[in-house]
Amino acid sequence: MKPVNDRILVKPSKAEKKTKGGIIIPDTAKEKPSKGKIIAVGPGKDGVKVSLKVGQTVVYGKFAGQELDLDGETFLIMREDDVLLVL
Repeated sequence: MKPVNDRILVKPSKAEKKTKGGIIIPDTAKEKPSKGKIIAVGPGKDGVKVSLKVGQTVVYGKFAGQELDLDGETFLIMREDDVLLVL
């Protein structure tokens, strides 16, 4: 898969199953992950290359990107601008 323009493909991290105190979180109360690993990067747009690289872990907004389910795995396609922080 190769994103177009300034898009990136992100594999979201798994949702937490337990709190730090050991309390198990039920599926209905789990929060949507807001960080993940970059799987693919587009070439850029209007002569400006994407500054993010494959393999970087990024933090993004809760409602960023478009979900894509492929072969039982969930990915997010988002613009480079949707990334808030590189870890």
